[in-house]
This record gives sequence, C-alpha cells and structure tokens, in this order.
Amino acid sequence: MHTMWKGTISFGLVNIPVKMHAATENKDVKLRNLHKECQTPVKYQKVCPNCDREVENDEIVKAYEYAKNKFVVLDDEELENLKKEQGDKAVEIMDFVDLEEIDPIYFEKSYYLSPNEGGAKSYGLLRSALEESGKIGIAKMMIRSKEQLAVIRIYENTLVVETIHYPDEVRDVKDVPNVPAENNAEEKELETAKMLIDQLSAEFDPEKYHDEYRTALMDLIEQKKEGDEVTTAAEKPKPDNVTNLMDALEKSLDRAQKDKKPKTKQKPAKTAPKEKKKVAK
Repeated sequence: MHTMWKGTISFGLVNIPVKMHAATENKDVKLRNLHKECQTPVKYQKVCPNCDREVENDEIVKAYEYAKNKFVVLDDEELENLKKEQGDKAVEIMDFVDLEEIDPIYFEKSYYLSPNEGGAKSYGLLRSALEESGKIGIAKMMIRSKEQLAVIRIYENTLVVETIHYPDEVRDVKDVPNVPAENNAEEKELETAKMLIDQLSAEFDPEKYHDEYRTALMDLIEQKKEGDEVTTAAEKPKPDNVTNLMDALEKSLDRAQKDKKPKTKQKPAKTAPKEKKKVAK
C-alpha cells in the first residue's frame, strides 16, 4: 500500500512514528471527451486571456484574490517555508471525545495508519487505550499543504485518521431555502411512515450495497467492445521535413519578392488652372 505521509502521532509524552495510507479509492468510471469529427481526445490548455497565448507551467504563479481582480502573489519559496514550518510539527492529540458527539457532516476522508520503524509498541498502546476507553482522539495535521482537523480512531484493529471539516467550513443550515419550520404530517401518515421504517430496519452490512450505475456502465462498455463498436483516435500527420522545408522556402521567396517590388510613386494631384483676373477698363 502506497505511503503518502510519514510523521509522528503523540499523546502526552508518548510518540508514535507512523505511515499514512489512503483508506478509500474513487472508482468512478472516467470518460474522455473526444472531438466528434475525428474521435481525437480534446486537450484543455492553460491560456492567458490578456496575452492571448498558451501559458507554460513555469510561467504560472500562485496568488490570493482579496478583491475583484486584485491579488496578493505568493512565491513558491514562501509557501514551501510555511508548509515545512507546520509539517515538521508532530501530530499531537489535543482532546479525547466520544465518536457519537461528532455529526457525520464533519467527516471528510479516511486514511489508515501503520507503525513506522520502532513504533509497533507505542502504536499498540494507543490502540488498546482507545479501545478500552471507547474514546477517539482529536488532532491537527498537515496533509497536502493544508492544516487538517482530524479524528484518530480504531477500525478493524487498525488506527485510522479521519479528516474532518472545521466548523467554518460547514455551511449554516439556516441558509438552506424552503425548509419547513414545523412538521404538518397527519397522525395516520406518521404512524404509517414509522411502520415502513420498522419493516425496512436492518443491521448495516456494507457488502449488500453496490454502485449499480457503474456496473451497468461497464457492462455497456464491454458490450460495445465485444461488438467491435470501438473507435481509434486519428493520428496527427507527422510533418515531412522536405515538404516543410519547401513550404518555408516558397513562403520566404514570396515574401522577398513582395519586399523587392518597387513602390509606385504617387503623382501629385493636378491643381485647377488659376483664372485670370479681369482688369476693369
């Protein structure tokens, strides 16, 4: 399993060297966008609208937009120093709380923790302490340039880090439109709904749930493959050096001939003959 972070988890004077691994993976079926005419994958380019050209990665800097079209530019060295300053700190468990106290809306992503060299005993100590106390740890840690609030708990005999949102990252429910203030259901309707809930109640078994859309989509893709309903992107014609050289020479010759053409001098405009003044007799 790929190690994506190494560090130290501490509680009190106990330090646990650990490695962190992604506990979940995204299994979405990724579809590419093709040009309908030639079946070639479409590229997405980084273009500067002011310079009207494509921009390379080494030409891009990071900035914070503090007002409309006004930015504070941050260079890579500043960001790296800040990241290192926070990342070098040990992940300290600040509090121990009950899992039931945290609403699921706060949970974000799960990571497995494994002991690093020399950390097996202290890893087991924290695991046993959490198991017997029934508590979970609340800590802060740096993951991918962001300081994360995290929960440390046990999942099937393994320590798990669950990143959780900060309170200001959870939107206020008062901003949700059209939520009725009171329940106006009839008593008979409510009793029927509760009976239905009772009939559908069961123990949670994650193995019984499947992504039916993803399965159907992959079946459709396989059927098209077997039915030879496939397409190949049109190859971009490779440039012929001879042809390109001739084109360049011909264009250069045309340009040179245009430059050598004598410019026609403009004749001065003819002026109307002056009328002779009549002398009064």
